[in-house]
Amino acid sequence: MRRPVVRRILIVMSPYGPVRRRPLPNSPFNVPEADAPPAESYAVSDQVSHDKYGLGTIIGVEDGVSVIVDFRSHKQRLSTPCAKLIKL
Repeated sequence: MRRPVVRRILIVMSPYGPVRRRPLPNSPFNVPEADAPPAESYAVSDQVSHDKYGLGTIIGVEDGVSVIVDFRSHKQRLSTPCAKLIKL
């Protein structure tokens, strides 16, 4: 019994990916991307809420890098932007 030849299939396949489709001019999906909302800025003594740690007060700010938050039970350094940190 002879095995099927797989080489034939591999030779026919193209090494290039699919061609990107051109958007139609009247397509509702042809909308320019909106700008991302500005990153939230924090200042010392701002009240914040964290999903895991709860309510806290900002006691230190490192410009655009991180914030230090006092959650009463402990102090935590969080990098910014942090999706779980909400300014109150």
